Amino acid sequence: MTDMEQNRTQNPEETVASARRTTKRGGGDPAGRGRTTIADGVVEKIAGMAARDVVGVHAMGSGMSRTFGAVRERVPGTAKSVTRGVKVEVGEVQTALDLEIVVDYGVSIGDVARAVRENVVAAVERMTGLEVVEVNIAVSDVKLPEEEEEEPESRIQ
Repeated sequence: MTDMEQNRTQNPEETVASARRTTKRGGGDPAGRGRTTIADGVVEKIAGMAARDVVGVHAMGSGMSRTFGAVRERVPGTAKSVTRGVKVEVGEVQTALDLEIVVDYGVSIGDVARAVRENVVAAVERMTGLEVVEVNIAVSDVKLPEEEEEEPESRIQ
């Protein structure tokens, strides 16, 4: 008796049970089931943290955004904004970033920009799996040694 003849003579319930035992559930790699989306804010935070880790980066954002940020940080319950000076566009598999930085006086702006670019690309690609197609860096200011930190005057006396 061949296998086919034997299957025909089996009880239909036994045939279904046999098929269930041999068929893999889910049909394939679990990693391929579903979609993962990454919000712009996630990439902004990763890029902001990575840029701030580079020696020679004094701050992120323009003078005006730093002033507003300093005021905002004084409000109880608010945290320091790591996304200040970072703008991103996130697609399904790629992302592009624009960073605005303030560098310390005396450092090579080209070297700092290159290090920021490398650090941001490595962090974003490692953590998100997105391909970073470009990192544009605008240096908006240089922090001079004699300049005091910008502290907005308190309105409360």
